Amino acid sequence: MYLSELEELVAYLACIAIVIGFGVTTYKEIKNTIAEEKQKAAETKENEEKVKTLIHYFNTKKKLIDNVAKLQESIKKEKSEN
Repeated sequence: MYLSELEELVAYLACIAIVIGFGVTTYKEIKNTIAEEKQKAAETKENEEKVKTLIHYFNTKKKLIDNVAKLQESIKKEKSEN
């Protein structure tokens, strides 16, 4: 059983529509995946910056505490000498 010209044309159009639909769907999925990866990269970079800021904060706080401890030690030495 062979198809008539009209039936062949409809079959070709349906096939082309399926291929185009598949292509569009694939393109959208790839685009969404790339957007998600960019967002993850941005979040990672933001988190790294936060960690660097916290490390800097803790190092500064440690230096301040060390300086206060040295100052208290020197005050105790002066009191004991007097």
